[in-house]
Amino acid sequence: MNLEQLFLDNKEKTIEGRYLTLESVEPILKRLNTDNQLSVVGQSVQGRTIYKYVIGSGKTKIYLWSQMHGNESTTTKALFDFLNLLHSGTELAERFLSNFTFCCLPMLNPDGAFLYTRANANEIDLNRDSQALTQPESKILRAVFEEFKPDYCYNLHDQRTIFGVADTGKPATVSFLAPSYNEEREINASRQKAINLIAEMNLVLQEFIPGQIGRFDDSFNINCIGDTFQYLGVPTILFEAGHFPGDYQREMTRKYIFIALVSSFIGICENVVVVNRTKEYLNIPQNKVVFYDLMYKKVKINYDGNEKITNFAAQYKEELVDGKINFNAYIAKIDDLENFFGHEVFDAQGASYEDEDGNFPKIDQKANFCLGKEQKFVNGLIKK
Repeated sequence: MNLEQLFLDNKEKTIEGRYLTLESVEPILKRLNTDNQLSVVGQSVQGRTIYKYVIGSGKTKIYLWSQMHGNESTTTKALFDFLNLLHSGTELAERFLSNFTFCCLPMLNPDGAFLYTRANANEIDLNRDSQALTQPESKILRAVFEEFKPDYCYNLHDQRTIFGVADTGKPATVSFLAPSYNEEREINASRQKAINLIAEMNLVLQEFIPGQIGRFDDSFNINCIGDTFQYLGVPTILFEAGHFPGDYQREMTRKYIFIALVSSFIGICENVVVVNRTKEYLNIPQNKVVFYDLMYKKVKINYDGNEKITNFAAQYKEELVDGKINFNAYIAKIDDLENFFGHEVFDAQGASYEDEDGNFPKIDQKANFCLGKEQKFVNGLIKK
């Protein structure tokens, strides 16, 4: 099976980029509502609709939710690509629809999506509200869980560009976690199924992005929704869509999340969950904070009359302006960059640093500067 072609055949072309709001996805949901699959399950803090989409007639029940964090839209795009596949009329679609019942909350936090914030409109992180259930969105997620009684939970997220695969120098383009169900991080039958599915998805993804799959730390936190559902005995998988080189709009990563979803459901059909694949899972390197977006090496600076050669790094902040996400680069680290990597690296070869304020970079200032007389950098990149 050509999984890349499968993605291209089913990609939802009406959505792209990072800023994905309820207004973006409502027309798609209504178009896919061919047989009353769509329903309203509640409203957000600010009164936006939270939709549930249920499709399939199979006995194995899959619960998927995305954009629990409003600024994490990559998995939402991939989820709609997958829903298109289920409507494709192909043999694979029929196989999935007869084996599974899928229950999706495509955008759990529509207020955060509109504001492009991690938290909801009350500034609460919904992924730390699984016990207190103080927010309407958290209550909806839990109520649908209890009504649907899933066999598997898919917790769909994005992760920042700072994450790499251990110390390999490769970005963590996709990361997974089978959350713990207790403080001891033990493996019971439920968690084992999640582990086995992750091992299968990793096996498939390594063919496309070798060395770019990471594993999250499994410290137990009952306030996190994945840990809660795992604790309640339902195999739960955390998906994290990360950085692919040059892909700040996460359109390449979107493809790999789609491939992971498809391969996991094929795996369940083929019963890969009955084999103990813990060793494979643990061999996936852990995520590590090792990346900056932009790194500048061998830069000459003049600080209080003292010249020296140093390094510095800049990080993008994703800022919503007039309905668009701007990636604005700010100086984030100076000097000690040992054991860190840059998604873009510039070798100044001893050229002198200069900006409007002086001869050395300062933390949190915009990355607009010159290196020597020839290279002018605007928003962290060389002005051409």
